[in-house]
Amino acid sequence: MVKLVVFYEKPFCAANAKQKQILRSSGCTLIERNLLEHGLSVDELRTFLGEKRVPEWFNPAAPSIKNGEINPDGLNEAEALELLMNDPILIRRPLMVIGTEKLCGFDEKRVSELLERYVEAMPKINCMEKACLEKKSAE
Repeated sequence: MVKLVVFYEKPFCAANAKQKQILRSSGCTLIERNLLEHGLSVDELRTFLGEKRVPEWFNPAAPSIKNGEINPDGLNEAEALELLMNDPILIRRPLMVIGTEKLCGFDEKRVSELLERYVEAMPKINCMEKACLEKKSAE
């Protein structure tokens, strides 16, 4: 079973930090990559975008989207990919690889499904059980 997640993020992004914590608490080991310096080819980036519509490829909080310079609704696939490659801050994040699946954005339901499929479950010990076990091992 796979416990490894490749996680392309914007460094110092609070949302990405929360998402990484969720993954780590689910027993995942992360390989963190800087999305702004991703080094992906156009074809590799396209594999993360899957069946999403072009506007869903874009980070709605990116400055040029928020201030109206770029309207993803009016772009075709080639135009969108060119913009994303030239300005990676526009890419909806994180990009992730979980098992053999590639994702764009953190869809909690989809991530959970993939973790169940690809990630070995971590044993759950509640605090009372843990304290009891520690007490017994100390005796």
